[in-house]
Amino acid sequence: MLRTAQIAPLVTISLLFAYHANAAETDLVLDAEQARIEAVAKASASTISVFAGAAGGGSGVIISADGFAVTNFHVADPAGNFMKCSIPEDGGKVYDAVLVGVDPVGDVAVIKLLGRDDFPAAEIIDSNLVQAGDWCFAVGNPFLLATDLQPTVTWGIVSGVHRYQYPAGTLLEYTDCLQTNAAINPGNSGGPLFNDQGQLIGINGRGSFEKRGRVNVGVGYAISINQVMNFLGYLKSGRIIDHATLGATVTTDTEGRVVVTNILSSSDAYRRGLRYGDEIVSFGNREITTVNGFKNILGIYPRGWSIPLSYRREGKRYDTVVRLAGVHSRRELLEKTGNAPIPPSPEESPQPEDGDKAPHEDQEKPKMPIPGHGKQEEAKPPEEWKHLYQEKIGYANYHFNQQHQDRLRKALDAMGNWSQTSDNWELEYSLVDNDNGVIHLGPMTVEGKLAGVNHNIEIAGDLTEKLEPSGSGGLFLALYTWKRLLREKFDTFGEVYYLGTAPRRDFDAQYDVLVGLYDALEIRAYFDQTTGQLMVLEMFPESDSDPCEIEFSEYRETDGYTLPHRMVVRYGDDPFDIITVKKWSLQPAGEGV
Repeated sequence: MLRTAQIAPLVTISLLFAYHANAAETDLVLDAEQARIEAVAKASASTISVFAGAAGGGSGVIISADGFAVTNFHVADPAGNFMKCSIPEDGGKVYDAVLVGVDPVGDVAVIKLLGRDDFPAAEIIDSNLVQAGDWCFAVGNPFLLATDLQPTVTWGIVSGVHRYQYPAGTLLEYTDCLQTNAAINPGNSGGPLFNDQGQLIGINGRGSFEKRGRVNVGVGYAISINQVMNFLGYLKSGRIIDHATLGATVTTDTEGRVVVTNILSSSDAYRRGLRYGDEIVSFGNREITTVNGFKNILGIYPRGWSIPLSYRREGKRYDTVVRLAGVHSRRELLEKTGNAPIPPSPEESPQPEDGDKAPHEDQEKPKMPIPGHGKQEEAKPPEEWKHLYQEKIGYANYHFNQQHQDRLRKALDAMGNWSQTSDNWELEYSLVDNDNGVIHLGPMTVEGKLAGVNHNIEIAGDLTEKLEPSGSGGLFLALYTWKRLLREKFDTFGEVYYLGTAPRRDFDAQYDVLVGLYDALEIRAYFDQTTGQLMVLEMFPESDSDPCEIEFSEYRETDGYTLPHRMVVRYGDDPFDIITVKKWSLQPAGEGV
């Protein structure tokens, strides 16, 4: 038995241990608290309030130092072409901003704050890494209460990931969302959702409100930042953006498999081999186990992207890449967003879905004056910024599309003064089987011998019928349109516009994409974002057909012009041939070859 003299030191030691343990725990709590404060301060710096005068307003987040910011379409649309935005810096500053591009289906818009090139930008991470149970916080301007231009912060957890909400109206569809119990109320729309490190993971867009009222009940949804980043290149093009369809519908069968129930024979998926009854195994490199899961993934990609698809038939797996069509026709999308209707374009084709989309449920329209501008109804752009907006049917702001066109034109012209060449080009080549020959690209003809067959194509009449050589998808026409793209100014080539950034077969790499329409032909030119070199040209004789694809490489200088000396030609799933150029002949204008 221990005596009192022996117990006292033990009690003292226990108390000391308890003291140090409590002190350590206190330090951990204080450290965590300080980390949270720093994360909130870091994140709040990039959060903006968007003011639309009597139309209301909302929130947003700056994503790059040059002022590009993301908000909701339903926040930006009422604000018009120009708006006022505030950042919390130094007690609050107000900047002019201009509309850039809109995605009305996904409820996303990109705007650009003006006046500086060192705006505080959010740190963006892969939102697929987010898991249910992660801490998160929303920052924004709930109920438009930030009259001191300082945002509100609400803390919570990620309640769920990859949430899909069925459309309930005519346009809007929320897919692959992050669900959170961090309070998201009217006015938070368009604002950022951050993880506990202050890194951007989503854009707040929709909340569930008690009895359809204006009070959050703990269920809010944020558009995943991965979806936003997939669309960002398109949004920066200044266009009105559409979402994608596979051209097929799916359901869950009695064995729990996701199988095709209907497919358009005109779809690229059909051309890649997908058929009724096939099981969808993987899409966009994500496993498919439910119909909602499939719709989630489909919803995060824009029209025109090429996406990996894996399907199974009779126990055998097939892996391919499919080009996604649009949910809406161009005319339908513009009419639904209040733009003037336009004649149907060549790219339009019927889709299996009817595009039943929903208008937003919590449009914010409390009247609120723009800070420093009294009670005016609309933000009036200062004279110095008026040139940053250009109206054109089919575009949110054509100015930004023109900027990208000019940039890519300069990239082409950096490789040679093409307009000073003769309209007669010639290339001597060899093929994989060592076959040799010459192809002549004239003003309105293409002549040459390929694989032992002579071809002479006139650029007149129905070009969709002139797809020589056989099996190439129209190689000679593709070469002609490539030469025309280099030599002509874009406004004389035909209709030309900047599509945005998109991947091809490699999927991991994205390219600047320029679209050109000449006669009945559509071309898509893919440029390396770093070097500016033209890497791929696709020529579509019809909207529902495979293009002739030419992959350019081994660029070398020839008589002052940087030209490709290797061209891989593809049509559909198979390579057609590889052209190795031995010699280019480009004479000055006024001279023959």
